[in-house]
Amino acid sequence: MANDTFYHEGHRALQDRFESRRIADRLEKMTRTAFSDDDKAFIESAVYFFLATADAKGQPDCSFKGGPAGFVRVTGPSELAFPDYDGNGMFRSLGNLVANPNVALLFIALHGTPRRLRVNGTARIDHDDPLTGRTVGAQMTVRVAACAIFPNCPRYIPTMQLVAPSPYTPVPGCDPIEPAWKSFDAFKDDVHPRQPTWKG
Repeated sequence: MANDTFYHEGHRALQDRFESRRIADRLEKMTRTAFSDDDKAFIESAVYFFLATADAKGQPDCSFKGGPAGFVRVTGPSELAFPDYDGNGMFRSLGNLVANPNVALLFIALHGTPRRLRVNGTARIDHDDPLTGRTVGAQMTVRVAACAIFPNCPRYIPTMQLVAPSPYTPVPGCDPIEPAWKSFDAFKDDVHPRQPTWKG
């Protein structure tokens, strides 16, 4: 893939200092804009990913997003979607998307076979997305149009074990469990109401 914006001068300066420009160019050619079947299987098996956003001034933010396997869906050749679940009400990530749609997602397998996949693109929030009404616990849906999909070397991923899903993960037919912090004296008088969501 020829992408003049994939590397900027800062990237190139370090690549030249460490003589890694040739391998960087080779890796750039592996970058794609459409999900492969293997990408789709990996993404839709994920129970978490990391989301990087920035505000209009470029101030960064990074968050962990988790849910049941399949909570992230590949919805088109170059599109994926994920639900926004009830959180702490700060809307750091989604608020950034309102001001700056550029996002980076890191899917990483910290258990089983180590693997990393990065997806850079632009995101939009749809309050009336049909997926919201079909996703247990969703209060909104975020759709990401991918402009760069590429693997990352997994060599430094430690060997870990997935013991159990979070008890707060939305489950069809079950009422959500409220986290303990919502009842702490420091917060309880200011906690926002939980939005009605589909239970399945």
